Amino acid sequence: MPTPRPDVLNFLATRRSRPAKTLGLPVPDRAALIPMLEMAARSPDHGKLEPWRFVVLERAALLRLAQSVPRCSGAKGHDGEAIAKAQKQFTDAHLAVAVIEVQRPSPKIPAIEQTYSTGAVCLALLNAALASGWGANWLSGWPSHDRGFTEGSLDLAPNERIAGFIHIGTETTAPPERPRPDIAAITTWVAE
Repeated sequence: MPTPRPDVLNFLATRRSRPAKTLGLPVPDRAALIPMLEMAARSPDHGKLEPWRFVVLERAALLRLAQSVPRCSGAKGHDGEAIAKAQKQFTDAHLAVAVIEVQRPSPKIPAIEQTYSTGAVCLALLNAALASGWGANWLSGWPSHDRGFTEGSLDLAPNERIAGFIHIGTETTAPPERPRPDIAAITTWVAE
């Protein structure tokens, strides 16, 4: 018979991301952040390829990224409001971890499984931060998919891309609960 973990089940049943714009100071220091990164790195990883890595972005780095948004090639396709919104993700932040997908050549592990593993790392880091008492949010946005931005601002290699920015800080406002999926509507049971 399984042994339930009510504390963990309650956390999963009630977890809620905190909007990045509501996260303030203080933020976790390196000693507090390293255990969260270690927890995230325990994510499923078929083939033990470690198809991901972390880039910890502190305040000065985030402000530098904000300044580079209007200069990236993708900015040409966006109006001033979209550019300002993309910059705000960085100017409002005090700490974010960029989770970088690193596609590794493998005859056995398809690229899509490496992508799924990286997504699992993002969620695990988000949950580790929330479970540690911090507010946290997983964001991406169009700059994270712009090669000029990712290569020019974060020095990503051609086989790398940003899976998300996990913003971590002190919650300043509790977010309201939001509607959740209707499980009956999205679940199919197959018995035979």
